[in-house]
Amino acid sequence: MKATVTHFRPSNQGRGEESRRRILEAALEMFAAEGYDGTSTRQLAEQAGVNLPAIQYYFGSKEGLFRAVIDSIVQHTEKHMSEITQHVRAALARKNAPREELLELLCQMLEAFVSLVTGGGQVESKRLLFARAEVEDTPGLQHLHESGMRQVYEPCLALTARLLGRSPEDEITSLRALALLGQVTIFCHKGVRHALKSADFPPKRVAEIRGLVRAHTLAIFGALVP
Repeated sequence: MKATVTHFRPSNQGRGEESRRRILEAALEMFAAEGYDGTSTRQLAEQAGVNLPAIQYYFGSKEGLFRAVIDSIVQHTEKHMSEITQHVRAALARKNAPREELLELLCQMLEAFVSLVTGGGQVESKRLLFARAEVEDTPGLQHLHESGMRQVYEPCLALTARLLGRSPEDEITSLRALALLGQVTIFCHKGVRHALKSADFPPKRVAEIRGLVRAHTLAIFGALVP
């Protein structure tokens, strides 16, 4: 009697998820490099190594694919920042939260933001797509902007307001929060990578940036009396 040999074959669902992932990765690179209007579905299919109808099957249209790319970035951002933002909101809900706790949360939030903008898959393409969000009126980019405001800017603004003893509505509060975040967003710019003579952010460099941002933030609020 012959032994029966079972060969494993990926399920249709598994193959489908792999194709969808490849399309999303290719789309992020191409939309970031060429823009929405400069990218064709035929180019996307070739880059992803799939048949052209696969894009319509999984995403409906080029616009649907673009929105799916934005959604994947938003989900990654929210997953990365959600734990610290929850701690921030819980602390702000307590009117008697100590200044030291609020300042520590602000440092942790800025450090998490550093890790977000300097690491992860396809980080360079994500940076470029964020830059396009500032200048292009492409469908779906507003969702990306709103996510950044909700997950990063608004918690930072609220902490800054409490630490300064001012209203979040005051212009000086907004300017201070933006300046604090600017310590991080500067590392998204190409000029910085030219200055560093490297486009990479290895773990050691990320740790150094996180430490510098923390030191700067502590120094700033150490010099300010609410």
